[in-house]
Amino acid sequence: MTKKLTCIECPVGCALSVDIENCKAISISGHKCPKGEKYAISEIENPLRILTSVVLCENLPLEVIPVRTDKAIPKAKIMEAMSEIKKIKISKPVAVGEVVVKNFLGLSVNLIATRDTAEISA
Repeated sequence: MTKKLTCIECPVGCALSVDIENCKAISISGHKCPKGEKYAISEIENPLRILTSVVLCENLPLEVIPVRTDKAIPKAKIMEAMSEIKKIKISKPVAVGEVVVKNFLGLSVNLIATRDTAEISA
């Protein structure tokens, strides 16, 4: 099976063609730099994504606060991660970059705030 990808590792945006057997990249063409080959292998064998979402707030001026993972997580874990995020409620002010959940899902990534609520008056 052959899969077409567009590399996102640099501004060139190489059109990649990846031959796949048993969920493994066996040959890659179209990359103009080593980053393209590495990207294709990762995207086929273990795709990762930064997860962005919102978390509910209690007793704060905002109803929700935006959050994201500080590192990419396996794409296969996105739905599980979203289910866990729905259970989280923030009840104290947070600053941008502050850890909301440490070691989220046991994946060695943190869920961090991407908006500062500390300066918003109630």
